Amino acid sequence: MRLAACLLFAMMVLRPAQAADPARIAQAIPEIDRLFADFQVDSRAPGLVYGIVADGRLVHVKGLGVQDLVIKRPVTPDSLFRIASMTKAFTALSILKLREQGRLSLDDLAETYVPEMRGWIYPTRDSPHIRIRDLLTHSAGLVDDNPWGDRQTPLSEADFTRMLQQGVPFSSAPGSRYEYSNFGFALLGRIIANVSGQPYRRYVEHTLLTPLGMTSSGYEIGEWPVERRAIGYRWEEGRWRGEPDMRDGAFGAMGGLQTSANDYARWVAFLLSAWPARNDVDNGPVSRASVRMLAEGSNFAVIAQRNGASGPSACRQAAAYGFGMRIAQDCDLGLTLAHGGGYPGYGSHVMLMPDYGVGIFVFTNRTYNGGAGPAWDAAIALQKAGALIERTLAVSPLLAEGYAAAGRIYAAGDVGVVRDRLAMNFLMDSELDSWRRKLAGLKVEVGACRTDAPVKASGGLSGSFTWTCEKGRVAGTILLAPTPDAQIQELKIAIKAP
Repeated sequence: MRLAACLLFAMMVLRPAQAADPARIAQAIPEIDRLFADFQVDSRAPGLVYGIVADGRLVHVKGLGVQDLVIKRPVTPDSLFRIASMTKAFTALSILKLREQGRLSLDDLAETYVPEMRGWIYPTRDSPHIRIRDLLTHSAGLVDDNPWGDRQTPLSEADFTRMLQQGVPFSSAPGSRYEYSNFGFALLGRIIANVSGQPYRRYVEHTLLTPLGMTSSGYEIGEWPVERRAIGYRWEEGRWRGEPDMRDGAFGAMGGLQTSANDYARWVAFLLSAWPARNDVDNGPVSRASVRMLAEGSNFAVIAQRNGASGPSACRQAAAYGFGMRIAQDCDLGLTLAHGGGYPGYGSHVMLMPDYGVGIFVFTNRTYNGGAGPAWDAAIALQKAGALIERTLAVSPLLAEGYAAAGRIYAAGDVGVVRDRLAMNFLMDSELDSWRRKLAGLKVEVGACRTDAPVKASGGLSGSFTWTCEKGRVAGTILLAPTPDAQIQELKIAIKAP
């Protein structure tokens, strides 16, 4: 793809239908600004930048504090931060791009592409060999290695090869449990390089960064002037200490990316543009279907507490690790994709709400100072302000036809009037006379109903509705059968509770 075409794509509006209220987002901004300002002070972060992406654009961004503690350059939306493990989503999507091209399968053995793994000794006789999928979901049996892995970024490719040839001790049998592994994502980086025939960083730059117009992002920090960079620090024994700069190396795929808020917003907008599935032209650097695969979690789900101040009182999340993203269903925010970044000198967090087309991210230049709390608190602030508007599904022709039949059933007081629209199980589950008695009873209670109210689709073959009647309201759901004519397999109608 030529540069002009890449930049043209990056400038395009990457959004389907609007799913956030700009005015109400604006109303919530003062509270959100306070949340991040308090976090910067309370966590003693030298500098911080955060942004909100909604409907394909960066709607709010703000820098706080300084890039460095010597010259004290202020943080701006163009300041460069290393985003640590938030890099893993770029690695995962690169693997999915290669899968999309038919160059690998997620169920391929990793040793197919990394021959140094073929002599590894597995922990049990019945251990399966590591698949690419296991590496993506941190279920390859490798030990949790955050303290060690974070310092491996500059490891040379030759040293990594020797490490692979020696083999590694296993923590568990592959495919048996979740355990976070930076080593595993370094292996994915090696797979990307070996399959694509180019260094990992070059593949990501050519495949993702350049097409998205992320011209200030990359892996080798020495390629940018120090005046642009947020310098990384840690607080130790009552004073600030500078963390060492780490050059790009064999472990860059697990956490080495450097970017700015303005650049990263393009990435967030691109990811969110993959939802919902639709018929629009699909001209991104990776298909929408592949992007949505980031949300495919492993089987090792947990019940988790939401990040932030609302966590203790909120309902628990069902959460699992997907492909380079932590996936959770939240009772207030719906589907969420999130990831933190902890690194020597840096901390970061991103959380996406695909149901609403909204994402929030934060970067800081203090070791392991991630900012998950204020990021999720900001999301709840938007939700409470009414700024998050769930996208409505289009009503398919089949659903519209089935719903119209439901209206005729109520008007006639008899399901027999649409017998040709009933699936073979319908009258087996509840007989014709039983339906007549039920409908007659409803009419005594509420009278005639207007059955032309819109149906709310929950899928292409299902939906819910509420009818206004002479003496109250009736609520119902309709479910069509998985057959070519999509007859009604289930219809539920009842008086709506006050």
